[in-house]
Amino acid sequence: MRGLVDWIEELYESGSPRSHRFRYWLLAFDIATVIFVVATSFMPRAPWIEVVDVTLGVLILMDLAARMAISENRLRLLVQPATIADLIAIASFLAPVAGEGFAFLRILRTLRLFRTYRLLSRLRQDFPFFRRNEDAIGAAINLGVFLFVMTGLIYTTQHRINAEITNYADSLYFTVTTLTTTGYGDITLQGTWGRMLSVAVMIFGVTLFLRLAQILFRPLKVRKRCRTCGLELHDGDALHCKHCGEPIKINTEGAV
Repeated sequence: MRGLVDWIEELYESGSPRSHRFRYWLLAFDIATVIFVVATSFMPRAPWIEVVDVTLGVLILMDLAARMAISENRLRLLVQPATIADLIAIASFLAPVAGEGFAFLRILRTLRLFRTYRLLSRLRQDFPFFRRNEDAIGAAINLGVFLFVMTGLIYTTQHRINAEITNYADSLYFTVTTLTTTGYGDITLQGTWGRMLSVAVMIFGVTLFLRLAQILFRPLKVRKRCRTCGLELHDGDALHCKHCGEPIKINTEGAV
């Protein structure tokens, strides 16, 4: 038993090549799960969908059990938002009658994966594009996850009571038009809960969208590695490294 736990810990926590490949596979599995949830929202329920649902639920349950087995504080892990989202997703896949739509919460674990030091470090090493644009990619992921979660919530809570929302595409259309304050008005959410979801999209979504725009067009920090201490993030108008005082030259508009 100890050998199995050690093997699981090596896969999830170490920096070995096999561990890095495993984390990439986890990321690919999460993305594939989200794609499956979205795609099947356009289809009538069929036996093969039920089989895939159960299979995904069992795999997610095995992943959660593995993380629990190697956790030093299992209670703390159990109450983390990503773990709660996993439990809801597992229930949705294994007991779809209880609310199959909530399986979309699986994407919250993808967000947690992107924020782990080991995966970020490996992405910087393997992909120069990610290394150069990490802040923008991170902001885009945050906005994308918010957009997907809100679309999923709207679909799950509205598709049975709102004739204007029949699939994820309708929910996504409403979310995007609300987020961009276009608001055509051809789709509206029903009930008090629906109005509160609209308010959440407008307040939090616009904030995340502006954050992404700021990073893309006027970032608060720029990447310039200090030759002395190695600090990479500096203020856009910095003349010296704030960590060691070494003079730095940051290329800006109008610089000669």
